[in-house]
Amino acid sequence: MNRILIVDDELNMRLVLAAMLKKEGYEVTAAADGAEALRILEAGPVAAVVTDLKMPRIDGMELLDRASRQYPDIPVIIITAHGTVATAVEALKKGALDYITKPFELEELKNVVSKAIKTRNLKENELLLPPEDIERAGIIGASQSTLEVFDAIKRVAPTTTTILITGETGTGKELVAEAIHRNSPRKKNPLIKINCAAIAETLMESELFGYEKGAFTGAAITKPGRFELAHKGTLFLDEVGEIPRDMQVKLLRVLQEQEFERVGGLKTIRVDVRIIAATNRNLQQSVQDGSFREDLFYRLNVFPITVPPLRERTDDILPLVKFFIEKFNRKLDLAVAGIDPAVTEMFLRYPWPGNIRELENLIERMMLLAETPLITVDEVPPEFKAGLEAEALAETSGDKKPFKDRMRTHMENAEKQMIVQCLEESGGNVTRTAKLLGLSRKGLQLKMIKYNLRK
Repeated sequence: MNRILIVDDELNMRLVLAAMLKKEGYEVTAAADGAEALRILEAGPVAAVVTDLKMPRIDGMELLDRASRQYPDIPVIIITAHGTVATAVEALKKGALDYITKPFELEELKNVVSKAIKTRNLKENELLLPPEDIERAGIIGASQSTLEVFDAIKRVAPTTTTILITGETGTGKELVAEAIHRNSPRKKNPLIKINCAAIAETLMESELFGYEKGAFTGAAITKPGRFELAHKGTLFLDEVGEIPRDMQVKLLRVLQEQEFERVGGLKTIRVDVRIIAATNRNLQQSVQDGSFREDLFYRLNVFPITVPPLRERTDDILPLVKFFIEKFNRKLDLAVAGIDPAVTEMFLRYPWPGNIRELENLIERMMLLAETPLITVDEVPPEFKAGLEAEALAETSGDKKPFKDRMRTHMENAEKQMIVQCLEESGGNVTRTAKLLGLSRKGLQLKMIKYNLRK
């Protein structure tokens, strides 16, 4: 879903932006002011918002404020003129993803929107909840390992210690970072986030440290980086293991000295920033294979917090199910009361490779399918049941392969059996078999070669 919402009171600007983005393959919707934009956001899904600051009725800053509260997963990009750069920087501190300055080049707009889409997609792998929907500073669950994470947050939040949060995708690492910031003395100052996996390698330095006017083609103004924006606050470096090795040296210097120079600048800028980093990679392994600097690893790993996967904290599953049912009842105007005991038993046996995000998506899907106030086994998707079956077979056979590998093998076996059955029904006629399976003749032939079914 790559639908971009453009918000600007100038018709010509809306047409120019729409033409630029459509050329890059995006679907575009436009609004003349913030009020119209909010109606569009309420009506259907939007991947990112590109909005002007100065507009009648509801301006860009108020739109940003409302969108951040009502649609926290949708990134907002601010359009600003040279004279309002200070306002745009204020917008960044309030949650805007980035800003572009009039006049701008297609390449600049393309890079910013691409970053927004990547950021949204990557965010969807984490559990992100607004403050009013969470308890205990955002940590939902009753398991011993969850309580240990919460205890670690309470211990380290009042300090300025650098923190490294590790855990699989979808376990809630960003939520832990937010909880640390909200419980720290810096909570009234900005929490600036940057997803290192969403930034192009060539743009990483300017994103972190900013740039001076004229530093490179298209640098029409001086732009502060994330470190400057986080002054007196917290900088969250998500997916820190994706930072290129040549940038790791510069990051290490900032962590050690708390000073840097903008790209193309000579003036040394000093900052007071608390660093929280997160990764789903094994950084110690990355150190061994040479892709991550050992000195940077130890500089980040001062206070490690490991967020365990959902399969290792099954006591959290039912509290999370209850929370998500309440959330989607409000969001989708439903009246689901809970899940059948048979579904509960399935949930407790399932290994949850996608962690909390997988659970959340599954609950929403099942609630939409439910025909009674109680979610039953009838609403459980076939692929979920297949995953449980693969897990049971693996336990019986003593298979120690990762769940995803076992699941792939199971699905391939099922696909092979289906092809064999359809070939038998069609008397071995490949064209008729392909039609039965909804495949092209060439696609079926490739699968027959894969499964050694050419005979």
